[in-house]
Amino acid sequence: MEWVPTISELPGPLYQRIVAAIESDIAAGRLLRGQQLPTHRSLAKRLGVDLTTVTRAYSEARRRGLIDAQVGRGSFVSETTLRPTAENEREIRIDLSMNVPPHPLEAQLDERILQGLESIRHKSGLTAFLNYLPPGGSEHERAIAARWLRGRVPHAAADRLVIYPGMQAIIFNLLMQLARPGEVVLTEAQTFPGMKAAAARLGIRLVGVAMDEQGVLPIALEQACRTHKPKAVYLIPTLHNPTTATLSPDRRASIAAILRAAKTTLIEDDAYGLLEPSASPIANLIPERTYLATTLSKVMAPALRVSYLLTPNLAAQEEMRARLQAAAQMPPPLMVALATHWIESGVADRIIAAIRNEAAGRQQLASRALKGLPFAAGRAGHHLWLPLPAEWKRQDFVAYLFRNGLALVGSDAFAVDANPPHAVRVSLGAARNRAELAEGLRVLASTLKMPASRRQIV
Repeated sequence: MEWVPTISELPGPLYQRIVAAIESDIAAGRLLRGQQLPTHRSLAKRLGVDLTTVTRAYSEARRRGLIDAQVGRGSFVSETTLRPTAENEREIRIDLSMNVPPHPLEAQLDERILQGLESIRHKSGLTAFLNYLPPGGSEHERAIAARWLRGRVPHAAADRLVIYPGMQAIIFNLLMQLARPGEVVLTEAQTFPGMKAAAARLGIRLVGVAMDEQGVLPIALEQACRTHKPKAVYLIPTLHNPTTATLSPDRRASIAAILRAAKTTLIEDDAYGLLEPSASPIANLIPERTYLATTLSKVMAPALRVSYLLTPNLAAQEEMRARLQAAAQMPPPLMVALATHWIESGVADRIIAAIRNEAAGRQQLASRALKGLPFAAGRAGHHLWLPLPAEWKRQDFVAYLFRNGLALVGSDAFAVDANPPHAVRVSLGAARNRAELAEGLRVLASTLKMPASRRQIV
């Protein structure tokens, strides 16, 4: 039966009432993902309104990401919610540069934020979270987080946990704690740009360790530990950014043994671990010398500035709480309260499952769009690692796509030394819906296959 909205009791102009009805019916499950909507003319007739009113309503619904229009087929409920277009976005039409999670409709983020805040207000009032609270989170918040983390890290405990305002703050504070200017920290040969930025600001020397398609090479890590006597080793073992590699259990065991023998400290960046929950953190093998950092930014939303640091002992936890207090006083209390409510109620797991499923769907879409082209990917990761053909210069490739409205990131941003691989990272989560992602991947694939005579690099 064709969908017809109920708009008589809604406020505002007619077109806004139609948009509000679409939004509320999606939230209530009366409109399903991918469901076809009535034609403009059909809906106008059923509602007794002008055709232009429906056209305007559908345009506004598309702008908000509630629906997608497919030429020759009609309008459909969107696969994902649409992020607003950034202001001053002069050239970029499709963003494949930011490594952020997609927001599928099933995650119901808008509704769950409102419901979560209302639950918090009902229980303790929102103003309770507008004052100074303990640095690193309250004992209750840390206990809830520790219990949640024990699903992957059995030794997680509240008195070893610090709640931080984002992963970058964890990285910066850990580098200050573990190394001094001029001292060495090892990383994979390609690493998170935030680590590079923090080390550069603190004057800490990063040394990259060779990798293969499975991740960091144990033999290279062992040699680097002997040569450089590092103060710490920073690794992203699961869905590595940018190469997508996930270390095998055997390789994790080898790395743990090497770090134990070298008597050095591991900073384990587990930002993507909840997207690949079967991958056991290295922290489970060497808890006594690992700082395990995980974040909600990559599995829920970047603006949810809540991250968790599991320290190797009580003294380290107290030191990291003191450093957090000195640098930022505390994580954002209302954000932490919302995250804690979601974790305790099971909502967090449902949101992550929806985002994991959407990420897997986007990976399948990318696999079809880039069929026949070499690239590395993780099943539920947010990005691809794409080697470039030799006839393309990396900078020219990125610049050409930018001029044609498509943004992605060259390997230079991730390389620790001066010899970046001939590759680019393609992020799938930042595209505002699957239709936009498909178009971006179409442009990417056609550019990779483009004859040299057709390229116009300016």
